[in-house]
Amino acid sequence: MTRKVELNILIGRSWFTTILSLWSAQMAAVFVQCIRIITEVVKEFIIQASTFYIVIIQYKTVKVDGVNIFFRQAENMKKATILLLHGFPSSSHMFRNLIKELADEYNIIAPDYPGFGNSDQPPIDEFEYTFDNLANVINNFVEGIKLDKYSIYVHDYGAPVGFRLAVKHPERIQSIITQNGNAYEEGLLPAWDPIRTYWKRPTEENKEKLRSLLTADFTKYQYVNGTRNPAVISPDSWNIDQSVLDRLGNKEIQLALFYDYQNNLKQYAIWQQYFRTYSPPTLVAWGKNDIFFGTQGALAFQKDIKDVEVHLLNTGHFPLEEDLDVSVTLIKRFLSERIIF
Repeated sequence: MTRKVELNILIGRSWFTTILSLWSAQMAAVFVQCIRIITEVVKEFIIQASTFYIVIIQYKTVKVDGVNIFFRQAENMKKATILLLHGFPSSSHMFRNLIKELADEYNIIAPDYPGFGNSDQPPIDEFEYTFDNLANVINNFVEGIKLDKYSIYVHDYGAPVGFRLAVKHPERIQSIITQNGNAYEEGLLPAWDPIRTYWKRPTEENKEKLRSLLTADFTKYQYVNGTRNPAVISPDSWNIDQSVLDRLGNKEIQLALFYDYQNNLKQYAIWQQYFRTYSPPTLVAWGKNDIFFGTQGALAFQKDIKDVEVHLLNTGHFPLEEDLDVSVTLIKRFLSERIIF
C-alpha cells in the first residue's frame, strides 16, 4: 500500500513537473515574442520621431520698400516652399486652415499686400495701388526673405500678382496652384460688367456705383454664394475682411485697384506665353459656382500648359471655406508627384 502511494506521488510529481516545464516553455516563447514586438514598436517610434516636426505658425512683419508687410509662416526650411497669394477682399487669413494642413510637409509663406489684412495701408497719394506695384512689393518681399525656389498658390487678385512674379523670374517657379485665379478673357463673367463700364467711362457716377461691391452685404455674399451649405461658412471670414474695407481710406484703394484691373487683361497674352514656354506643372482646383471667374477660365489653362490638372469643385468663390479637405488632398498629391526637394 505504501509503495502504491509513493508511486502515485511520484507519478503526480512527474506530471506536475512536465506540465510546469511545458507551461514555462510556452511562457518563455510568449515572453520572447513580446520582447520582439516591443523592440519593433520602439524601432518604428524612433524612426518616426526622427522625422517628426512640430508645426508652429508664426506671424511676422518685414519692411519692404518702406512698407510693413505682414506674413504668416509655417517654417519648415527642409521642405519645398509654397507662396500663398490671397485674393479680394481677403488677406492671408483666408489660408489659416490650409496652412495648418500643409505645414508638416511644406514651408509655407502667406503675405498680405499693402492695404490688405495686417500689412501697412499707405495713403493713396503716397503709394501706387496698381497690380504692377503690388507685384513689385511681393517680389521684393520674396527676395528679402531669400526664397529662391517655390510654388505659387494664387486666388483671385493673387493671380495677377503671382503670374507677374512668374514672368519676371520663371526660374523660381516650381509649380502653380490656382483656385479661381484667372488668366484668360473667357474666365471673366458678367459680374465684371459694372467694372468694365468704369474702365470705358471712368466717371464719378460709374465709380460710385462700384461702392456697393465694398459693403458688408456683398462681402458676405462673395463667401456664401455658390456654396452647397452656407451654414458651414464662418462669418469670421467676411467680418474680418469687412473690418479692413471699412478702414479710413481703404475703399478708395479698392476702387483704384478695380480700375487698374483692366491692365491685367493686357497681361493675359504675356502670361499665356509664359505658360507655353515654361509649362509649369499646374493644378487648377476651381470653385465652379464663382460669380466672377467662370469655369471656362479654369479649362483654358489646358490650352497652354502640358502638365495641368483641372478639377471643378461644387462651391463658390472661396473653395477653401467649404472644400478644404478636397483642396488639401489635391494639393498634397499633386505636389508629391512633381516637386522633389
